[in-house]
Amino acid sequence: MEQYSLFEDAVNLLKELIATPSYSRQEDKTAVIIRTFLHNKDIPARQYLNNVWAINKYFDPLKPTILLNSHHDTVKPNPKYTRSPFVPDIEAGKLYGLGSNDAGGCLVSLIAAFVHFYDNPGLSFNLVLAATAEEEITGKDGIEALLKHDEFLSSLHHPDFKQQDRFTAIVGEPTKMNLAIAEKGLMVLDAKAQGRAGHAARNEGDNAIYTALKDIQWFETFKYPKDSEWLGEVHQTVTVIETENKAHNVVPAECSFVVDIRIPDCYTHEEVLAIIKDNIKSDFKERSIRLRSTRIEVEHPLVQAAIRLGGEPYGSPTCSDKALMPFPALKCGPGDSARSHTADEFIYVDEIKSGIERYIQMLDTTRFI
Repeated sequence: MEQYSLFEDAVNLLKELIATPSYSRQEDKTAVIIRTFLHNKDIPARQYLNNVWAINKYFDPLKPTILLNSHHDTVKPNPKYTRSPFVPDIEAGKLYGLGSNDAGGCLVSLIAAFVHFYDNPGLSFNLVLAATAEEEITGKDGIEALLKHDEFLSSLHHPDFKQQDRFTAIVGEPTKMNLAIAEKGLMVLDAKAQGRAGHAARNEGDNAIYTALKDIQWFETFKYPKDSEWLGEVHQTVTVIETENKAHNVVPAECSFVVDIRIPDCYTHEEVLAIIKDNIKSDFKERSIRLRSTRIEVEHPLVQAAIRLGGEPYGSPTCSDKALMPFPALKCGPGDSARSHTADEFIYVDEIKSGIERYIQMLDTTRFI
């Protein structure tokens, strides 16, 4: 009966979140909704920027801690929507709406699990709930800011995140409740090939496009020597190419292009940068090296509990806030990432129900040594 009530509350909360626009950096209204929901459950919740957090009633700094985290920001609606992205309709078992699948279903399921355990005095570990902002843009005012916030750290009695066996996270993202134990890092390069302008009719100049094309071909064909057990090879994709030319008869002096690079845990960002530098002629600069590859070991008690319940470990090619956590984190949640950012996004309500049940079972059967 209790889990059915948790399920009903979760679905109603998700409907309210869907009905409230919460684009990245504009999550203030959904932060209030989440905080109010917790307060109505007699759970003290605190807020920093647009991040809301709470800790279990019997928090004990001598016990290990599990962070339950997901995000409440969304992308803007796909232009192909045929229904209102902010009307949370349920049809044929599907709850439609922007953010329903990514990551509203995960978020409300984790909140339900936290509510279930909140006032349990017999937990062998602590639980911390964090509903965070700016995940969709990898912003610095989301989980990264919260993990450095003095009040947040004080409420957790200033944990040492370097003690890898003392702090763990479940990151709620739509994985069909399978277990993303590893995740590729992301690095974006802005590259620019240099040439010399000239008149196209007179075969003058040095065409920067041709230099860029040689480098682009290298990005397309180069195979890095090492592969990761869970994440495979480095994957490089050129996603943008442009010159400043508007005239057809001018040989371009510069050609810019952008490279999206997904890096497995067998390479550091610095190692990949060194290899690129040795192989291309274009100038380049990395936008950021914050999003590192991460991995939680299969032997971790949380992962083992999830495997016993039927979860399948795998390596994820996509990034999440897991990349910004300086401790082991398992990415796992109801929904399907193939629906994320699509028109007429939806999650099955049964996925929320089973997500709540699975999270509770995982936590119930996790045993730290």
